[in-house]
Amino acid sequence: MSTPDPAPAPRPLVLPDGRPAAAGWSLDPAVKHLNHGSFGAVPLVAQQEQNRRRRQMEASPVEWFPALPEKIAAARGALARFLRVRPDDLALVPNASAGASVVYGGVPTRPGGEVLVTDHGYGAVTMGAERLARRWGGTLRTAHVPLDADADTAYACVVDAIGAATGLVVIDHITSATARWMPVGRIAAEARRRGVPVLVDGAHVPGLAADPLAGVDCDVWVGNLHKFGCAPRGTAALVARTPLRDHLYPLIDSWGAPAPFPDRFDTQGTIDATGYLAAPTALDFVADTWGWDPARTYMRELADYAERIVAAAFSELTGEDCRVDVGTPVDALRLVRLPAPLAATHAEADALRDRVGRELGVAAAFTSFGGVGYLRLSTHVYNTAADFEYFAEHCVPVLGAWSRTDSPGGRRGTHGRRPPLSASP
Repeated sequence: MSTPDPAPAPRPLVLPDGRPAAAGWSLDPAVKHLNHGSFGAVPLVAQQEQNRRRRQMEASPVEWFPALPEKIAAARGALARFLRVRPDDLALVPNASAGASVVYGGVPTRPGGEVLVTDHGYGAVTMGAERLARRWGGTLRTAHVPLDADADTAYACVVDAIGAATGLVVIDHITSATARWMPVGRIAAEARRRGVPVLVDGAHVPGLAADPLAGVDCDVWVGNLHKFGCAPRGTAALVARTPLRDHLYPLIDSWGAPAPFPDRFDTQGTIDATGYLAAPTALDFVADTWGWDPARTYMRELADYAERIVAAAFSELTGEDCRVDVGTPVDALRLVRLPAPLAATHAEADALRDRVGRELGVAAAFTSFGGVGYLRLSTHVYNTAADFEYFAEHCVPVLGAWSRTDSPGGRRGTHGRRPPLSASP
């Protein structure tokens, strides 16, 4: 039986007036933007809406701030519809890490207890979990999940680590460093059966899943709307649907503190909340221009193509198979193994990211897991096959040459630093 030909590159998306999709953003055309997943990119229409709101704020601050909670509540309603949750279950926070910090400040104290994380966790969230465990006088326990674990194996690795001392489980919905889904619904259900609260870090999920919390009955779920949702940065959702919500408060105490959840999160003094207010404009831009389901299909098909051609380029260069089995891959995020010794640590991965941007004009994500360096490919509607073809043709040979010198983003110059607990955003 002959092997079917691989799927061709998807046709680039365009705006209604026929211009390339990228014309809807203000991204520098001199840079190849291959890392939407770290910080997102805000469409022009959402930037304009945020600027309009800022002008209103600065024109009359005394009028603006007393009326702001009502405006935020209206934005919450629109964002709740996008996430398919009840507005009364959703609070707005600056990012997923801030949402995790809210939980760490509100979860019931468990003297001597354990906080359970995995070795795929996002560094900032894991560091917060470590501090929580210290406050409890307990320990941070890390469950190892093999990179290539399927959903059943990943589930077993986590639930087998839940013990009598476990006071909180922190689990990624999509892992940042390793670009894979975790079976959070099943893990949350088992933890609930054992009476253990669960925090799900869904930082990358909004925009990539049509119904992010379907089948996920956790205590708290946090997700960034400024990643694949393209909202202004500093816009994230915290969804809480169990009694733990009554113990959750904003990181800043303000006059809204006596209000119930989530209303107390709508009053945060003089913060610039214009990103919250412009977030629905970003979501509507994608919905009205292409539709979110077609957008997700395009991102997946482009990621399939990008992963194939970039992995093939590295494999041809090294004579090794640079494809990566992550067990449960994500539509718009993929890993390709880098030639050793590139990006073997978090610090080296960040240094490589910076050098690639500086010398090759490419914004790309590099991560590390288990002492192995990876390129994390990321796609969005403004990307095209040509972006990744450029990387395969022009950047892969340079990275191969750098790997042989062990200098860029390598171990030289990083000795003595304590690397963070996980990889980049």
